[in-house]
Amino acid sequence: MISVAGVTVGTALLIVVLSVFNGFFDVIKSMLLSNDPDIRIESAEGRSFVITETMEQALTGIPEIAVQSPFIQGKALVAHRGRRDQVVVVKGVYPERFAQYADLDALMYAGGLDLDVRNRLPGILMSDPVSRSLRLNIDDEIALLSASGMRRALTQFTGPRVSRFEVRGIYDMRQVIDEPVMYIDIAAAQRLFDLRNEVSGLDIRLHDHNRANAVKRILQQDLGSAYRVQTWYDLQKPLYDVMNLEKWGAYFILMIIVLVAVLNIVGSLTMVVIQKQRDIGLLRSIGFRRRDVMSVFLRQGWYVGLIGCIFGGAAGLALCWLQDKYGFVKLAGAESFIISAYPVQIQWLDVSFVLGGSLLLCILASWYPALRAASIEPADAVRNE
Repeated sequence: MISVAGVTVGTALLIVVLSVFNGFFDVIKSMLLSNDPDIRIESAEGRSFVITETMEQALTGIPEIAVQSPFIQGKALVAHRGRRDQVVVVKGVYPERFAQYADLDALMYAGGLDLDVRNRLPGILMSDPVSRSLRLNIDDEIALLSASGMRRALTQFTGPRVSRFEVRGIYDMRQVIDEPVMYIDIAAAQRLFDLRNEVSGLDIRLHDHNRANAVKRILQQDLGSAYRVQTWYDLQKPLYDVMNLEKWGAYFILMIIVLVAVLNIVGSLTMVVIQKQRDIGLLRSIGFRRRDVMSVFLRQGWYVGLIGCIFGGAAGLALCWLQDKYGFVKLAGAESFIISAYPVQIQWLDVSFVLGGSLLLCILASWYPALRAASIEPADAVRNE
């Protein structure tokens, strides 16, 4: 019973912890995918490229693609009425296409996704932290100066070409690792960064983002090594890798709890072998083979592990369901985060890893007592008794 209890607690704890890691991974992933594309195509040889007819044909032939949106991205210096200048990331997009894969309207703090030219000024959309830093409001006018504009002014001894914009919208997005981005129309971005018909990349939204790796392989094969194709995972790879490393690191560390229960199995079965030495000798004398004796103790270890895994798996899944439905365990400082309680997400592959690992350890633990029992000779057992 002690061994079964140990396996039960260890198995339940492992399922709960891995489900919590999965929950946090899903929260961060949903935050990033609200702005990141499923696939991004960029030039592997330079900062920009021209969308060719061959590329368009390759994209048209893939039914998984729902939206494709070219963009231009770079850094620029923003100034407003002599206040403190600030370097920001500027991204030029087609507003209609961009709105189909980025849920920016739901994050609007003020204004809207309006990047059209009005009163001879194109619109710009900025994040709430930048607007607060520069003390900007809707309808304020700002100036942007790109690095290429600065370089031209220094090399040609002319005044820098400044592009002016009108603030049309302010959004509030919780950034995970990237800095906030200002959005403008792609035509205005081409003038700002002097790119003419070129683009920095192509963002793609799929009908099912789980097909990203398969579509990536097709696109990379069709486009060749001149282009770099990245999935949503590749775009934030360091963050996702760290989260997966933490998850599986916790798995192997917490398996120590199951290992403690396994040591109980070794001790209890070894005591059974010592106590039942006469009975084992009697069984051997009436025809039991060594492997028959081994199977008795291996089955006992199997039963301990099976019962512990059943109870532990049921308890772990029940705790995860209760936390997901009612959120009993709250996050400290939840008022400053997007969720109030620990998130959980059950993945059946993880559950199978936990149950399979626990059961395997239990079977291995019963191997030594089984070998010891099988090594008992009938004559020695009777003589000792």
